[in-house]
Amino acid sequence: MLEQAFSEVYTKFKLNLYRRIFNRFEEREATLTAVETFCVEVIYALGRPTINQFAHFVQISQANAAYKVACLIRKGYLTKERSTQDKREYHLAVTDKYLEYNGISYDYVRLVVDRARKRFPPADVRKLEEMLTVIARELMPEIPLPGDANFSSK
Repeated sequence: MLEQAFSEVYTKFKLNLYRRIFNRFEEREATLTAVETFCVEVIYALGRPTINQFAHFVQISQANAAYKVACLIRKGYLTKERSTQDKREYHLAVTDKYLEYNGISYDYVRLVVDRARKRFPPADVRKLEEMLTVIARELMPEIPLPGDANFSSK
Protein backbone atom coordinates (compact mmCIF):
# COMPACT_ATOMS: atom_id res chain seq x y z
CA MET A 1 0.00 0.00 0.00
CA LEU A 2 2.80 2.44 0.89
CA GLU A 3 4.54 1.60 -2.40
CA GLN A 4 1.40 2.35 -4.36
CA ALA A 5 0.77 5.66 -2.56
CA PHE A 6 4.40 6.77 -2.95
CA SER A 7 4.40 5.77 -6.62
CA GLU A 8 1.18 7.69 -7.24
CA VAL A 9 2.59 10.89 -5.70
CA TYR A 10 5.86 10.52 -7.62
CA THR A 11 3.99 9.86 -10.87
CA LYS A 12 1.81 12.93 -10.41
CA PHE A 13 4.84 15.17 -9.87
CA LYS A 14 6.51 13.67 -12.97
CA LEU A 15 3.40 14.11 -15.08
CA ASN A 16 3.10 17.72 -13.95
CA LEU A 17 6.68 18.30 -15.14
CA TYR A 18 6.05 16.59 -18.47
CA ARG A 19 2.83 18.53 -19.01
CA ARG A 20 4.69 21.80 -18.36
CA ILE A 21 7.37 20.82 -20.88
CA PHE A 22 4.82 19.96 -23.57
CA ASN A 23 2.78 23.04 -22.72
CA ARG A 24 5.85 25.15 -23.49
CA PHE A 25 5.98 23.54 -26.93
CA GLU A 26 2.35 24.52 -27.56
CA GLU A 27 2.59 28.08 -26.24
CA ARG A 28 5.50 29.16 -28.41
CA GLU A 29 8.27 27.85 -30.55
CA ALA A 30 10.14 25.21 -28.58
CA THR A 31 13.55 26.67 -27.91
CA LEU A 32 14.62 23.69 -25.83
CA THR A 33 14.27 20.05 -26.74
CA ALA A 34 13.02 17.64 -24.08
CA VAL A 35 16.58 16.31 -23.59
CA GLU A 36 17.93 19.86 -23.22
CA THR A 37 15.20 20.59 -20.70
CA PHE A 38 16.19 17.53 -18.68
CA CYS A 39 19.88 18.53 -18.89
CA VAL A 40 19.26 22.02 -17.58
CA GLU A 41 16.93 20.63 -14.86
CA VAL A 42 19.79 18.37 -13.69
CA ILE A 43 22.27 21.25 -13.76
CA TYR A 44 19.86 23.40 -11.76
CA ALA A 45 19.29 20.62 -9.20
CA LEU A 46 23.04 20.02 -8.82
CA GLY A 47 23.57 23.67 -7.85
CA ARG A 48 26.26 25.08 -10.14
CA PRO A 49 28.20 21.93 -11.11
CA THR A 50 31.21 21.85 -13.39
CA ILE A 51 30.82 20.19 -16.80
CA ASN A 52 32.71 17.20 -15.39
CA GLN A 53 30.34 16.93 -12.40
CA PHE A 54 27.33 17.14 -14.73
CA ALA A 55 28.79 14.47 -17.05
CA HIS A 56 29.63 12.22 -14.10
CA PHE A 57 26.13 12.56 -12.62
CA VAL A 58 24.22 11.78 -15.82
CA GLN A 59 26.82 9.18 -16.81
CA ILE A 60 27.73 10.56 -20.23
CA SER A 61 31.12 11.39 -21.68
CA GLN A 62 32.65 14.75 -20.88
CA ALA A 63 32.67 15.55 -24.62
CA ASN A 64 28.94 14.81 -24.90
CA ALA A 65 28.25 16.92 -21.80
CA ALA A 66 30.37 19.77 -23.17
CA TYR A 67 28.39 19.69 -26.43
CA LYS A 68 25.04 19.80 -24.59
CA VAL A 69 26.26 22.61 -22.33
CA ALA A 70 27.56 24.61 -25.31
CA CYS A 71 24.12 24.37 -26.96
CA LEU A 72 22.40 25.53 -23.78
CA ILE A 73 24.84 28.44 -23.41
CA ARG A 74 24.33 29.42 -27.07
CA LYS A 75 20.55 29.41 -26.51
CA GLY A 76 20.96 31.56 -23.39
CA TYR A 77 19.81 29.08 -20.74
CA LEU A 78 23.17 28.52 -19.04
CA THR A 79 26.30 30.49 -18.27
CA LYS A 80 29.78 29.35 -17.32
CA GLU A 81 31.18 31.21 -14.33
CA ARG A 82 34.82 31.05 -13.31
CA SER A 83 35.47 29.45 -9.93
CA THR A 84 36.75 31.81 -7.25
CA GLN A 85 38.86 29.00 -5.73
CA ASP A 86 40.34 27.48 -8.90
CA LYS A 87 40.57 29.93 -11.81
CA ARG A 88 40.91 26.98 -14.26
CA GLU A 89 37.48 25.66 -13.32
CA TYR A 90 34.07 26.89 -14.47
CA HIS A 91 30.70 26.29 -12.84
CA LEU A 92 27.43 26.08 -14.75
CA ALA A 93 24.55 28.32 -13.73
CA VAL A 94 21.04 28.58 -15.11
CA THR A 95 20.00 31.99 -16.37
CA ASP A 96 16.89 34.05 -15.71
CA LYS A 97 15.82 33.07 -19.22
CA TYR A 98 15.69 29.43 -18.15
CA LEU A 99 13.87 30.20 -14.89
CA GLU A 100 11.31 32.20 -16.87
CA TYR A 101 11.00 29.50 -19.57
CA ASN A 102 10.61 26.77 -16.99
CA GLY A 103 8.09 28.64 -14.89
CA ILE A 104 10.15 27.58 -11.89
CA SER A 105 9.22 23.95 -11.45
CA TYR A 106 8.64 24.23 -7.75
CA ASP A 107 5.35 26.13 -8.05
CA TYR A 108 3.43 22.84 -8.06
CA VAL A 109 5.40 21.54 -5.07
CA ARG A 110 4.54 24.72 -3.16
CA LEU A 111 0.88 24.35 -4.11
CA VAL A 112 0.74 20.74 -2.87
CA VAL A 113 2.59 21.63 0.35
CA ASP A 114 0.20 24.52 1.01
CA ARG A 115 -2.72 22.15 0.53
CA ALA A 116 -1.13 19.63 2.92
CA ARG A 117 -0.64 22.34 5.56
CA LYS A 118 -4.33 23.19 5.31
CA ARG A 119 -5.48 19.56 5.30
CA PHE A 120 -3.32 18.06 8.08
CA PRO A 121 -2.57 19.07 11.68
CA PRO A 122 0.82 20.83 12.18
CA ALA A 123 2.25 17.78 14.01
CA ASP A 124 1.48 15.57 11.00
CA VAL A 125 3.08 18.08 8.62
CA ARG A 126 6.22 18.20 10.78
CA LYS A 127 6.35 14.38 10.81
CA LEU A 128 5.92 14.26 7.02
CA GLU A 129 8.76 16.78 6.66
CA GLU A 130 10.95 14.69 8.95
CA MET A 131 10.17 11.50 7.02
CA LEU A 132 10.78 13.10 3.61
CA THR A 133 14.09 14.54 4.84
CA VAL A 134 15.24 11.09 6.01
CA ILE A 135 14.12 9.54 2.71
CA ALA A 136 15.95 12.17 0.64
CA ARG A 137 19.17 12.35 2.67
CA GLU A 138 19.59 8.82 3.97
CA LEU A 139 17.51 6.36 1.96
CA MET A 140 18.39 7.66 -1.52
CA PRO A 141 22.22 7.75 -1.45
CA GLU A 142 22.40 6.99 -5.21
CA ILE A 143 21.15 10.50 -6.01
CA PRO A 144 23.18 12.92 -3.91
CA LEU A 145 22.32 16.62 -4.05
CA PRO A 146 24.26 19.62 -2.74
CA GLY A 147 23.79 19.72 1.02
CA ASP A 148 23.68 15.92 1.37
CA ALA A 149 26.41 14.32 3.47
CA ASN A 150 27.27 11.98 0.56
CA PHE A 151 27.42 14.71 -2.12
CA SER A 152 30.72 14.52 -3.98
CA SER A 153 32.20 17.25 -6.11
CA LYS A 154 34.03 14.79 -8.41
